[in-house]
Amino acid sequence: MRWDSLFEDLEAQFSAERTLARESEISERVRVELAGLDLADRLRGVAGAELALVLGSGISLRGTLGHIGGDWFVLNDNGRQWLIPCASVSHYDGLGRLARKPVSQVQSSISLASALRGLSRDRAPVTVVLAAGPAGDHRLHGVIDRVGRDHFDFADTRGEVRRGGAVAAVRTIPFTSLAALCSSGNQGL
Repeated sequence: MRWDSLFEDLEAQFSAERTLARESEISERVRVELAGLDLADRLRGVAGAELALVLGSGISLRGTLGHIGGDWFVLNDNGRQWLIPCASVSHYDGLGRLARKPVSQVQSSISLASALRGLSRDRAPVTVVLAAGPAGDHRLHGVIDRVGRDHFDFADTRGEVRRGGAVAAVRTIPFTSLAALCSSGNQGL
């Protein structure tokens, strides 16, 4: 009888050690996997869900998360569409823990410059929200004229149709100064 107790005790210790080693290995694998995730992966994990965020400029936005590019995403907010560079967001609320890698290499390689070139090609009227602006006014209304690697030229039309006489100024805006870009027609913030 004494031997039975001894062997049962040894088996229990061995089982506990194996369980602890397995849990430790799982924890380490989770840490390694999390280290390989980027913000776009986390955003893809909640695509189609409601998301709240605050831009670095202090503007709060809430909407449904739409398309996610490599370094930007689209937020749909009551008929408005916001193109937002990931770097311009101060923080997210409701991001959750899910993550998803891109479906294709193309999805993650569409850069902010590529998205802006599409808007420029379509001559789409937009509202540009700058990370900082004079006297607290962070909005410009107009059309994207040209897009470079790290900047774009913006024809400020003050909400008018893009014509030579309607252009108040052409401004060159570095991507680092862009907080968000909103589809026109709903230019209010």
